[in-house]
Amino acid sequence: AAAVILFLIIQFTRDDTSFPGTDSAEAGFARDMKTHHAQAVEMASIVRDRLSGSETPLHFFLTDMIQTQINQMGQMEAWLNIWDVPQGSTDPPMAWMGHEVTGRMPGMASNEEIAELRTLPENEMVVRFMELMIVHHQSAVDMANAIIERSDNDVVLRVAEAIVRTQQAEIDLMDDMLTQLGAE
Repeated sequence: AAAVILFLIIQFTRDDTSFPGTDSAEAGFARDMKTHHAQAVEMASIVRDRLSGSETPLHFFLTDMIQTQINQMGQMEAWLNIWDVPQGSTDPPMAWMGHEVTGRMPGMASNEEIAELRTLPENEMVVRFMELMIVHHQSAVDMANAIIERSDNDVVLRVAEAIVRTQQAEIDLMDDMLTQLGAE
């Protein structure tokens, strides 16, 4: 709620109160990143809920990942509402980037890979999650960098820059965790 209020204050105190339109890069980014984040939240929740301990660094890491991405999804949903554009689109994913895809967006896990997280033994599940999430995060960083190149909307840019920083830091941390777990 505070983010929405701040966004409204910033938008209505600017001289230029025009909002991004339905077909804008900003709207495409918000829609695609919400979808991307939703899958990351799903995967992290599966793993967190299956961990044997709830007071471990991994548990806290997963909880932070979930909460951060849910928060950003809420911000993006609010943008679309404030901009008065649809939450969804009939455009293919990533069309706003100039290279639309059919099927899954880059970095998205398949239904089979997500199902695998529900059944693997704990250590294998953790390794598989990190392998999947590193690729997932790399794609989110690419998407965030793409909107940084295409937008001049300060609010969108701040969130995109935060996505680049946090997800790159999480990639680095997961790489280190995989090394500690002896994974290749």
